[in-house]
Amino acid sequence: MNPDIIRQLIEQGLPGSSADVRGDDGVHFEATVVAEAFRGKLPLARHRLVYATLGERMGGEIHALALKTLTPEEAGNRQ
Repeated sequence: MNPDIIRQLIEQGLPGSSADVRGDDGVHFEATVVAEAFRGKLPLARHRLVYATLGERMGGEIHALALKTLTPEEAGNRQ
């Protein structure tokens, strides 16, 4: 597994989202995901949306995924 594939899966599974995925060892990754779909949702619900885009790969090909999940407004405030 590589960061580009994970990014594509997330962005396809959450239309309108953007993901920045990093990971050097092929099993541990970090991702920052910005999506309108996160609006009004608590962090756990946001993470579940992302995990759903990855399906069975979580816990298999992807051993660990550290997530930062933001709405577009939250992401804009970080800059």
